[in-house]
Formats: sequence, C-alpha cells, structure tokens
Amino acid sequence: MSQIKQTQTSLSEINMVPFIDVVLVLLIIFMITAPILQSGIEVDVPKTKTVHQITEQHVVITVDKAQRIYLGNDPVNIHDLGDKIHAQQKKPEDTVYLRCDEAVPFGAFATVVDSLRQSGINNISIVTQPITERARAR
Repeated sequence: MSQIKQTQTSLSEINMVPFIDVVLVLLIIFMITAPILQSGIEVDVPKTKTVHQITEQHVVITVDKAQRIYLGNDPVNIHDLGDKIHAQQKKPEDTVYLRCDEAVPFGAFATVVDSLRQSGINNISIVTQPITERARAR
C-alpha cells in the first residue's frame, strides 16, 4: 500500500480583490452624493413654476429658519455681507443667488436684499424649487 503524502502549504499572498471591490463601491457612492451636497445648510426654499438650474459656481447667500445669514457655508454678519461678496465675486456684474427658507418673514428677506443693494450688488436671483405634483395636491 502506498502512502500519499499531503503537504500543507500556507497561503502567502493576500487576496486584494475584495478590498478593491469595497474601495470602488465607496468611490461610486461618494461620486453620486457629492453633487447632492450643494450646501450643508438646511433650507426649504419656496416652490415656483419657473426654475432655472444653477450650473456654474456662484456666490450663494442663505437665510435659514432662525434668520441666520450664511455666505456659502460660513455664517456672516449682515453688516459685513457686501464686503465679503465683493471679495468673492470675479466680476462685479456676476449674479448673487439668495436662498431663503420659506418660513422666514418677508421683513428679514427684504433686509438682506436691501443690504445687498446698498453695497452695490444689483444682480440678485432668488433660489426656488419647482412645484411637484405632490405640492400641487396640498
């Protein structure tokens, strides 16, 4: 009777395929969610029928429910708003986009617009969302 020798060899190589799969899935998730994260400030903008998409990088001012004012994602004092916008604008005639929560009183909205106009910014666009079928049914 012949004896068969079984040799046990240790696996000396690490299988990188599962690691690469996980990294690629995470990369795809970040690529999909990055454009969605336009701004970290939660604002419910008013809904209108006419909406134009913002495709380029612009100066965005946000007024949240607590009537705090942000330039981009940074909080800003209303008295410093004009100077900081002029520092960020490439050309003086560039459009400034104003996102305002629909729960904010009109007086606070008008104060921000007035502050922009006093600092020489006249090209102001208001950011809104399109009216969906669910919003019409309310």
